[in-house]
Amino acid sequence: MSEFDNVTAPPPAPTGAAPADQRTMALVAHILGIFTWFIGPLIIWMINKDDSSKSFVTDQAKEALNFQITITIAMLISFVLMIVIIGGLLAPLVGILNLVFCIIAAVKANNGEAYRYPFTLRLIK
Repeated sequence: MSEFDNVTAPPPAPTGAAPADQRTMALVAHILGIFTWFIGPLIIWMINKDDSSKSFVTDQAKEALNFQITITIAMLISFVLMIVIIGGLLAPLVGILNLVFCIIAAVKANNGEAYRYPFTLRLIK
């Protein structure tokens, strides 16, 4: 295994059952991504990152934040590509993918399962 493979692999999910309040906050972090892009997950991650008892919330907020950063980059690329028309097709597709994956992640987080988004740049570690 090369060093590059380690960098791109998603981090392992926290183990153990998450309490109901942590599952709710994780659900909120994923849902806020739909409406506030990266601002909502960023706030939830910043509030909970130093509390070791809230590892599930921290992990899921960080995952939502990384996904929303990826979506923001994809939207910026789509807007640039609107010059050659293909961006007009990509921007709605990125928006629909954001909506679908955020809803899936919110449902999984509410069930206490740690969700990993596909195609995510994991910039926040």
